[in-house]
Amino acid sequence: MTGLDALYSVSFVLLVVFLTYTLLIVVPFVRRRPAPEGDVADFQWHAFIPCRDEAAVISATIIRMRERFPAVHLWVIDDASVDGTGDVIAAAANSDAFVHPVIRQLPDARTGKGDALNAAFADLEEWLGPDVDADRLIVMVVDADGELASDALRHVAGPRAFGDQRVGAAQVAVRMSNLADRNPLPGRGRVAQRWARYLIRMQDVEFRTTIAAMQTLRMRTVSVGLGGNGQFARLSALRAASVRAGAPWGNALLEDYEIGIRIMMAGYRTTYIHDTSVSQEALPTARRLLTQRTRWCQGGMQCARYLPQIYSSRSFTNAGALEAGYFLVLPYLQLLGIVVWPSVAIAVVVTGALAPGGVLSWALASAWVLPLWLATGILPFFVWPLIYAHQEGHRNPLAALGWGLGYWLYMYQTYVCVVRACGRMVARRNGWTKTRRNSESGRLLLAVES
Repeated sequence: MTGLDALYSVSFVLLVVFLTYTLLIVVPFVRRRPAPEGDVADFQWHAFIPCRDEAAVISATIIRMRERFPAVHLWVIDDASVDGTGDVIAAAANSDAFVHPVIRQLPDARTGKGDALNAAFADLEEWLGPDVDADRLIVMVVDADGELASDALRHVAGPRAFGDQRVGAAQVAVRMSNLADRNPLPGRGRVAQRWARYLIRMQDVEFRTTIAAMQTLRMRTVSVGLGGNGQFARLSALRAASVRAGAPWGNALLEDYEIGIRIMMAGYRTTYIHDTSVSQEALPTARRLLTQRTRWCQGGMQCARYLPQIYSSRSFTNAGALEAGYFLVLPYLQLLGIVVWPSVAIAVVVTGALAPGGVLSWALASAWVLPLWLATGILPFFVWPLIYAHQEGHRNPLAALGWGLGYWLYMYQTYVCVVRACGRMVARRNGWTKTRRNSESGRLLLAVES
């Protein structure tokens, strides 16, 4: 086999794997059915809300959570904030016994979201009485800007989630809260506003379809991953996940997916609920989006260390181990693709230039390449906004087609992020990088720890 043959073989395998996975997630997603609700009163509810310099949003979140879910205890974590977040939390706690401040101070603070959640978990365990029913106590994680749908607890209490004793954790769907904002970048020009609205729409498409479809497939493979916002877990499952490491959440930059792995390895199932949601801000600038996604990508690469345990665990189904394995090696496949796909393109062009009869003759004989590229290189991305438009009730077909093209282009940011994540891994830069809120102004774009 020549080097060119090997290149074509590798590209063929990568393409088949990608297309197969796309088909596997599309079909269950479009065929899903609504899940029945449950009785919220069957459980005790506690919410962990991690805050690091969140003075711009945390007061509204506390008020909204207390009004919407009066039976839920809020454990609001001040991770050594420097913007007055601690004062907001203290004021809320002084006037409401259901608001519990969790105070972290330097040098032990600002070491990552997982450590902040573990601090709240330790305070909760100390606060609970000895007779607590750990199977009936549910801990949820909500972002400082998160808005949980009013029906969320009813859905999570249902028979497909915590109504099933085998389920240890659940993840609800995620929406973008600033989708209707016509001026997401105050003070900027028309072009900048259009760019920001495009990024926000693409993030909503991504969460409402592609990520949701991945989770729907995972319902069948019994390998649902948890997210950082809208995550729910039984206290008993969190305790079981703590046995090996001493605390439930780990130190990976993707601590949400990591805690899901730990809960599954402890013998519990995880589940996904698409019929309710939690909202969060989409990022309106490419810089902030790339910062966030680089952290996620690096966190996934860190979680790859769990692969030997996943494949040796009796708690994972064969299909679940295969799906988790694909997700965890995907960044490395993307790195390979960065080399393979341009090399294939160059090889095709060179082959055409050297073909008998010249480039024109080769182009006519190879006309099938263009529709093949459209079918395999664009359509797998283009289809998601079409599903999104139908799902969300959008009736403008031209807008849906525009979103399809835009989403194909948007997904190329994953290649930028995987290169940046790989560079951080090589440089051993594992610090947690926080992205500022859209409502913050007059401050640095990023607060970085390396």
